[in-house]
Amino acid sequence: MKALSYHGRHDIRYGDVPEPAVTNPTDAVVQVTTAGICGSDLHIYHGNPFSPDLGYTPGHECVGVVADTGDQVTRFKPGDRVLVPASVGCAECRSCAAGFTARCERAKSSTELCYGVSPQLQGSQAQALAVPYADVNLVRLPEDISDEAAVVLTDNAPTAWYGCRRARIQPGETVLVIGLGPVGLMAAQGAFAMGAARVLGADLVAERRAFAATLGVEPVEGEDARTAIREMTGGRGPDAVVEAVGSDATIELALKAVRQAGRVSVIGVSQSKAFPFHMGLAQVKELEFAIGLCSVHYELPPLIALTRAGRIKPEVVVSHRFALSEGPAAYELFADRSDGVRKILLDPTH
Repeated sequence: MKALSYHGRHDIRYGDVPEPAVTNPTDAVVQVTTAGICGSDLHIYHGNPFSPDLGYTPGHECVGVVADTGDQVTRFKPGDRVLVPASVGCAECRSCAAGFTARCERAKSSTELCYGVSPQLQGSQAQALAVPYADVNLVRLPEDISDEAAVVLTDNAPTAWYGCRRARIQPGETVLVIGLGPVGLMAAQGAFAMGAARVLGADLVAERRAFAATLGVEPVEGEDARTAIREMTGGRGPDAVVEAVGSDATIELALKAVRQAGRVSVIGVSQSKAFPFHMGLAQVKELEFAIGLCSVHYELPPLIALTRAGRIKPEVVVSHRFALSEGPAAYELFADRSDGVRKILLDPTH
């Protein structure tokens, strides 16, 4: 079959790879109808920090149709339209049974918890994907949810909702979202759905700020974001901050911008091993600080309901569509943040 494969820094190739197969009785194979490129994939594109291996298929966002199942799969059958959550559960430990797949007690490393970060779990930017423990790691898709919305629901929307939930957003509050890529845009929608009266949005890319404004976000303008945020909030600061970048500078901005006794929730993937956390600042401001990785399975049920009700619209973050064969060019565009790119979808049939 055709797929993308990772061969080193800035080296994504399109070509033939082995077909996935059911190797365990609890497995399934999904024929991918739409795949996505996630901001987290750029960590691999810029030089994989998770694994030294090369030649495997990246990607952890897709929807499709079940093509084959093992004889112990009871909840799904060939022909079922499904969403494949980015996080992978074992179906046996207590954490996974409760939906907290990011806390899997059986996983020996982070590469077992997500598709497409090492050869252990081949990724979804392909014509087909092998899914372990299919009864747990597949979600049946309602017909009224489009592929475009469903791909965003595999990772970006749940990560954003997780960040908003851990920020404990309350009705009537002012929320700052830092980073207005797909996760940040979904965090803004999530904040409004939770009752936020105002959502401020900070991003270095003017096109992203302009698009966020169409969703009701108040863009933070000017070179000095902290001063602008203070002025926009009457000197008080936002009640809660959802940080969706993961850089030291943006996490620091979140900590300094939030109000006294405010809440900061970091969902941007950080590779920093020595972040200079200002304990004195946090203590004096009486801050709450949350950071972690999303368990998609746990966050999905309310998001599916909100999507079907029209309360959130995951599909609006999609900006570009490419054939799978154009995957290398799609990665280059996404990394450059050019042409107003937000979310890229891939069509495996071309």
